[in-house]
Amino acid sequence: MAMAGKRWGCGLAMVLAGAMGVAQQPAAKPETHLTPEEAKALFASVDELAKFAAGETGLPLKHEVKRTLTSRAAVETYLREKFDEDEDSKRMQRGEIVLKKFGLLDRDFNLKPFMLELLKEQIAGYYDAKTRTVYMLDWLDAEEQKPVLVHELTHALQDQHTDLVKFSDQTPEEASHNVAEDNDHLERDEMDTARDAVLEGQAMAVFLDYSLKPLGKSLVGNPELLDTLMSQMSGTDDSPVLARAPILLSRSLLFPYQDGLSFEQDVWMDKGQKAAFEGVLDAPPASSWEVMNPRGYEAGKRGAVLNMPDIHPLVDGTFRAYDIGQVGELDLQILVQILGGEQTARELTPAWDGGIYWAGQKLTAKTVAEQAKTDSIGLLYLSAWKNHKAAEVFARLYSEGVGRKYSGVSLDKEHAEAGETLWATAEGPVVIKVKGKYVFVAESFGLETARKLGELMIDGQGTGEVKMARGEGLSAPMVRWMGGMGMMKAGLRRGRRDQGPGTRDVGTGD
Repeated sequence: MAMAGKRWGCGLAMVLAGAMGVAQQPAAKPETHLTPEEAKALFASVDELAKFAAGETGLPLKHEVKRTLTSRAAVETYLREKFDEDEDSKRMQRGEIVLKKFGLLDRDFNLKPFMLELLKEQIAGYYDAKTRTVYMLDWLDAEEQKPVLVHELTHALQDQHTDLVKFSDQTPEEASHNVAEDNDHLERDEMDTARDAVLEGQAMAVFLDYSLKPLGKSLVGNPELLDTLMSQMSGTDDSPVLARAPILLSRSLLFPYQDGLSFEQDVWMDKGQKAAFEGVLDAPPASSWEVMNPRGYEAGKRGAVLNMPDIHPLVDGTFRAYDIGQVGELDLQILVQILGGEQTARELTPAWDGGIYWAGQKLTAKTVAEQAKTDSIGLLYLSAWKNHKAAEVFARLYSEGVGRKYSGVSLDKEHAEAGETLWATAEGPVVIKVKGKYVFVAESFGLETARKLGELMIDGQGTGEVKMARGEGLSAPMVRWMGGMGMMKAGLRRGRRDQGPGTRDVGTGD
């Protein structure tokens, strides 16, 4: 999840520099600070690096980029203040309880202190779109900061082309309270995730070309190098906080860099520089599906978004609207990886065909302590698949994961209906129903209400083609926050594609 208007930087440059023979400081070296002469030289290099980024992107440098040097103490104070004041931070923290209800975060995980610790570990420079200033850090070696500066100066060029504050924040701020607001929210829900991937993918492409230039190579001229460089990344050896991050956080962190870079490389090679930079900024992808399937984006296709029928007559007497959104392709991939492992995620994700969720908070949860518990949340989730077999596979996986996130779990065969798996838990019933290509899940609703909601949501999809998204998904607040930090040490740790070529046993056809 990105902070609106903030483009953060970090130490991925150091990892990649090491892989390509560029000098870097030993990890164990005590912290030092730039001398006045080193700082002056670093300041002077900004203009040259900005011109390099302009040449790589074709985006014109319309005016000089402001620059400043800041201290570790000042950055850490700034981070803490932003966690308390920034709207994206508030969205991320508000969504924490829903992520726990889904099982994407453990119930005892405390998001805010972990994210603060991670930011302090990773940060190595940033561009602030509100002040249009690039920030350099006084405790990092000047040469190490130059690749980071190229990355962050690409964000400055993007900002001079299109207002990044407005570009990066398309998510509706408030929860929706009626069916019209529900579907408007869903239409725009993954736009921020996709746009963050565009911004970071472009900046990563320039970063890589800057790093490859001494070798006489480039991202487009030598596309095979991308896989090689990714395979050489050492992972989280020098990032102990990131090493213990949940899958949701690590994948959300990596998505803008890895998938965004792969997207950018494909568009650049297929359509040329202007299309890959100016063109993508002017007509950005609107969903994680488009980022993960760049040829679909090039063909003008859009990711699927399901319809939300009017559920309010059934829920408003017991719940207040808390959250609504898409469960996009990225979200689904993360969820399946948690439930069944990385191989299963590679095999099953291509059979996905859309997903939406709605979360309400019980009206009886009145105190802050009561509202912080997952038993205060009722969760509805509808996913669509390319065929019935894939839907059954996912329903079985989801059902097997119920015992992982709830206590007091028992299978209730006595009251289950045909096509339905029913679990009793300490937080109320969990209903999992397969009907055709759809899987419906209701958690912590009364059984009769859950079944009515299931029929309403499945029947509400109609029989035609699933409509396409214009545009935050379940993981989008996390992606926005993490993507907004800039370059991360683990940004190229994994392979170029998390998706495999297809599925072995669930099918991807209709």
